[in-house]
Amino acid sequence: MKILVTGGAGFIGSAVVRLAVQRGHEIVNLDALTYAANLENVASVKDSDQYSFEQADIRDRAALDRIFRDHRPDAVMHLAAESHVDRSIDGPAAFIETNVIGTFNLLEAARGYWISQGRPDRFRFHHISTDEVFGSLGDAGQFSETTPYDPRSPYSASKAGSDHLVRAWHETYGLPVVLTNCSNNYGPYHFPEKLVPVVILRALAGEKIPVYGDGGNVRDWLYVEDHADALLLVLEKGENGRSYNIGGENEARNIDLVRMICAHMDRLNPQSAPHERLIEFVPDRPGHDRRYAIDPQRIRDELNWRPSVTVQEGLRLTVDWYLNNRDWWEPLFQRDGVGKRLGTG
Repeated sequence: MKILVTGGAGFIGSAVVRLAVQRGHEIVNLDALTYAANLENVASVKDSDQYSFEQADIRDRAALDRIFRDHRPDAVMHLAAESHVDRSIDGPAAFIETNVIGTFNLLEAARGYWISQGRPDRFRFHHISTDEVFGSLGDAGQFSETTPYDPRSPYSASKAGSDHLVRAWHETYGLPVVLTNCSNNYGPYHFPEKLVPVVILRALAGEKIPVYGDGGNVRDWLYVEDHADALLLVLEKGENGRSYNIGGENEARNIDLVRMICAHMDRLNPQSAPHERLIEFVPDRPGHDRRYAIDPQRIRDELNWRPSVTVQEGLRLTVDWYLNNRDWWEPLFQRDGVGKRLGTG
């Protein structure tokens, strides 16, 4: 297939681009190159004749129309988004403009292109979203595809809005769509403002490792390359109009995840051990959801997919990658907000 990937220079988007090119797909990477994007993420495929890049903003409808017209994709994988909860607390407008208005523009550009091509059944608009749209769980239960939406942050509210738009464009206009909602991703090329890379790089520098609140918040952790594999499978074999929850089947409290990373750092960087001594509990973020958990039964039963990487294995791979790729992450600390506490309200 020829696939238009939005946000393909970001963390998850670049994993999709790398894997898709490896599997023989032709990729058009559309990215605005905002603060969290990095073309180094796709350096391994940039010289491939199966890869092309378009610097454009999904808020720019004219640019989107031109890209559809010039490249004539078979499918869209929409990953471009503002995604950091802490930044959404400090500056919610960018999240509404990109995640809601940008998704609207992309849907309209895709619909216009789809109509111009004779409404082919094989076309797909794959919208990639988050489990955060479902709100917060108690000690028991899991999110399924029928869980009512209950977003708690500007970020999750903007993603919930974009999910609703995609479903509406399918029901109203017949646009062929699939949707996915994933749990917390981690792995190589993760921008260094999210929990896993923050812990690794603070530990490496011998600096205090901040843990919000009491560290009891629970997340399901999904290795990014597993996620990319699932996304391509849903694009190729998912049922039109269907949504699929993608989980890592790796629930852990934040404090336990941090301790696992510290243990890996002790083994891989023993001169600074024990790294757990650096943990520091800090005031929680406003509206911090207590627990997320994914019920993966639909994607397991219908598409025969399960994650292949355990959280212990994935964290070891991730720590090793950051220790061996200083040239990738070190320049990113010059970007706005990186290394600073955001989202205190």
